[in-house]
Amino acid sequence: MGRVTFITGGARSGKSAFAERLARQYGDDVAYIATSIATDAEMEERIRLHRLRRPAGWTTYESYKGIGDIINGTDKSVVLLDCITIMVTNLMLEYDIDWDHCTIEQIDAVEHAIRAEIKIMLDAAKGGKADLIVVSNEVGMGLVPDYPLGRIFRDIAGRVNQLIAAQADEVYFIISGIPLKLKSGGTGGL
Repeated sequence: MGRVTFITGGARSGKSAFAERLARQYGDDVAYIATSIATDAEMEERIRLHRLRRPAGWTTYESYKGIGDIINGTDKSVVLLDCITIMVTNLMLEYDIDWDHCTIEQIDAVEHAIRAEIKIMLDAAKGGKADLIVVSNEVGMGLVPDYPLGRIFRDIAGRVNQLIAAQADEVYFIISGIPLKLKSGGTGGL
């Protein structure tokens, strides 16, 4: 059975670098799932820099859905997914919704679908042989967004983070590049 390690923290806190250090302990036996989509020049540059930072021997998948299938199909010892909040964003934006005027029912349906995708990912990790390292942004410590899409995203991403943390064997919070272990050995959580 695979172990799940969840890494969260603020923007530019060092989450990805810490996750990559953990994954490097497996040598080249790593599957890396990048959830970003190049939507503009800035994102293209961020993706380019992430690619350069990864060891050449790692197998890379660029996808934000079907993660459970990737985990089930890999022969690697560890899967590193970076990151959940980009994944949630991409999944949300697949829906043709006027986020400024949407209904609670529409929001609930989107969140239900996203949570189902996350549950499939976690079930694949827990039932498989590969360990899973998951990176996500902590979204609950900033200002409340002043526009509906931002608030909806923050709420869904926050609840997804809680779901993953509850199922994780280890949880780290990264502050200024320093990891704080919040949960170890599957203790704590819901």
